[in-house]
Amino acid sequence: MHAEFWRVRWSQGQIGFHQRAVETLLKTHWNDLRVGNEARVFVPLCGKSLDMIWLRDLGAHVVGVELSDIAVQAFCAENGLPTRRRVLEDFDVYEASRLELLCGDYFRLTPRLLGGVAAVYDRAALISFAAELRAPYVQHMIGITGARAPILLITLEYPQTEMQGPPFSVDSDEIDRLYSRFFVIHELARRDVLASEHRMRAKGVSRLSEVCYRLLPRLT
Repeated sequence: MHAEFWRVRWSQGQIGFHQRAVETLLKTHWNDLRVGNEARVFVPLCGKSLDMIWLRDLGAHVVGVELSDIAVQAFCAENGLPTRRRVLEDFDVYEASRLELLCGDYFRLTPRLLGGVAAVYDRAALISFAAELRAPYVQHMIGITGARAPILLITLEYPQTEMQGPPFSVDSDEIDRLYSRFFVIHELARRDVLASEHRMRAKGVSRLSEVCYRLLPRLT
């Protein structure tokens, strides 16, 4: 979806997509990336995800990018994080111990501003984009990381005709089309989560799977 859509969602508190607990698949499969606990980890479209706290507590240096200043400020306040703020041309940067939150448009992020990262964790970014924006999202990711960092990617699969996203359904064939030129793709887990997703059931979704992939760079 486009930037203004997400700004409105955050300003109106329409954040049903926010998880109130750390993602189970992250805890189960993070070590499958084999990057070490102190890795510099990029979390695109991070919102105020508690997954970033889990990664930081593991020892990682977490770099998140998020469009909404409401989300970034809420994340810092709700987790009691004293931060230092720097204002750049395209981003406000909030810094805390082993955390760096870049508030601004993901598509304006540059390799120099992001810095080198050892891994990428994507739970909510790819599935937040409508079909026409997914390839640009992935192409920009490749541009700013050099396709050298493994990715732990979590997606959703459901009959797209039953609900208008976001979150959108992204199946394994599309993952292959988007990533296979630069990454070797491994499906690590697939689980039925419909019973726990009351919001999506209420919208008429009849089948819902959460799928976790490990993407390993073809070039190192």
